[in-house]
Amino acid sequence: MNDSSYFIVAGLVLFAIVLIVFIFRYGGTKKIAVPVAFTDELMGQILEKQVRFYRHLPTDEQQTFLKRVRYFLEHTKISAEKGAVVTDEDKVLIAASATIPLFHFKLWVYRNLTEVLVYPDYFDERFNTASEGRNVAGMVGSGALSSKMILSQQALRNGFLNMSASNTAIHEFVHLIDKADGEVDGIPEYLIPKSLIEPWIKEMHKTIREIRTGESDIREYAGTNEAEFFAVVSEYFFKKPSLLKEDHPKLYRMLDDIYGGSQES
Repeated sequence: MNDSSYFIVAGLVLFAIVLIVFIFRYGGTKKIAVPVAFTDELMGQILEKQVRFYRHLPTDEQQTFLKRVRYFLEHTKISAEKGAVVTDEDKVLIAASATIPLFHFKLWVYRNLTEVLVYPDYFDERFNTASEGRNVAGMVGSGALSSKMILSQQALRNGFLNMSASNTAIHEFVHLIDKADGEVDGIPEYLIPKSLIEPWIKEMHKTIREIRTGESDIREYAGTNEAEFFAVVSEYFFKKPSLLKEDHPKLYRMLDDIYGGSQES
């Protein structure tokens, strides 16, 4: 083989490697469609009954929300694990949880997620649902589970009760959004306007200090670290927007800018 042929072959091999990596990273996780057996009418009924965010959308935006829910269900596998029996309602609630934080971002998809695993109840760090110390409601996977999310079915359902100020599924999808830039650090660089990054970091650290010293009514878990702070206050923003606006107006305005649309109702 002469030098010219060698360089052509080497170039083709390199191109093939780059192409394979590109497909795997950006397109390979979203190629398999998952059949969705239920109708838009049924999905709409579930959303109307269970999801406050959906109920307060104008009719035309409700139709957009339905399309986004269906897209998620057709491109993300939802699997029952550990004896869970996953209903159509559970599936719609998971898809709604994925859709809510990104509803005002038309081009976003969860490329870092291929499957949601549903456990019947809370679990421990070893994924055991029978241990006395189980207290994990949801988790974004890492390592061998890096493209998967694990949710407690009980926590999923509880998150859509009106009395609840928290929503585990939204919390975990916010972690995925945060993770999209490569770091789970409470700064969603794909969403946050550049001009807001520095003010957001300052407000985040200030509020975390207040939580840790007992000077804030935001739940204590938000003081764990920056990633948990962002996920917890995002739950608060989507579940109790009016209350957040009243109690923490600056934090509310920043989250409103990050997520691209007011949630007050």
